Amino acid sequence: MKHAKILTGTVKESQCGQRLDYTLAKMFPDYSRSQIKTWILAGLVWVNELVKVIPKTKMLGGECIKIQALIDEEPCWEAQAIPLNIVYEDEALLIINKPRNQVVHPGAGNTDGTMLNALLYYIPSIIAVPRAGIVHRLDKDTTGLIVVAKNVTAQTRLIESLQAHEITRKYEAIVIGTMTANGTVEQPIARHTIKRKQMVTHSLGKPAVTHYRIMEQFRAHTRLILCLETGRTHQIRVHMAHLNHPIVGDPLYGKRPRLSKYASKALNDVLCRFDRQALHSTFLRLYHPITSIPMEWYAPMPQDMVTLIAALKEDTKQLKESRYCL
Repeated sequence: MKHAKILTGTVKESQCGQRLDYTLAKMFPDYSRSQIKTWILAGLVWVNELVKVIPKTKMLGGECIKIQALIDEEPCWEAQAIPLNIVYEDEALLIINKPRNQVVHPGAGNTDGTMLNALLYYIPSIIAVPRAGIVHRLDKDTTGLIVVAKNVTAQTRLIESLQAHEITRKYEAIVIGTMTANGTVEQPIARHTIKRKQMVTHSLGKPAVTHYRIMEQFRAHTRLILCLETGRTHQIRVHMAHLNHPIVGDPLYGKRPRLSKYASKALNDVLCRFDRQALHSTFLRLYHPITSIPMEWYAPMPQDMVTLIAALKEDTKQLKESRYCL
């Protein structure tokens, strides 16, 4: 079922020269650019009461916009008493340290037990905020910091900050192979044409930029700190696989764990038991959506990654000692 919703707004002078579809995606961040383009082509968008416009129509600034949006009705999600590890909370936002094995937003095959269900129980009024205030997402088995807005104003400003690259998100990861230099991956990402749950680097995909820096090198693995410029689905996982250094334990883009005759038994045991991508959202910096005060948070490494790093360090230590003895 779809229902009609009237959206109105005025194009900013600073948006002069921009395409109509791009401008509207910035004005109404709750809707994707492709959805807005569909409305334009369907004749559901008015610019200064003129309906004969196309997606690439250039804006001058000051235009009055009206959209008769056709929107899928949101399912009625259930509030559930699921614990939330709240790192920070005030009247405008929540910072949550997400555990592994938790989906952020309900979807096919995951209709409950999600962070959204937990938010509806913890703050019933957040049902009035699109996506229950969720500003960005983490994959089911990626741990760490995530931002939630408690009202529409805060959510809109945080989404604008995210799009303007004003929110810093840093991740730690353990990847397969020994990397020798810091770098940046600039590879567009698109959905796989056959395996619909997977993403791939593709020239026709959406722009995606990931910066990475080496924190620690082991015998056959590397610990990285990564910073996102964009936030595409599975971005870090896809980009690391593109470099032929997939994240340890990644079930979609990684390699199945194999015993190495060169590694210690303790390390092989830990690697075989590690059943998720070794990826953690460790650092978050943003300007508060109401006060504009700069704020930052840090989430320590979860225990499974701590155990993995300890095993990698011990294995590397044994390698160095054996070489020294020789």
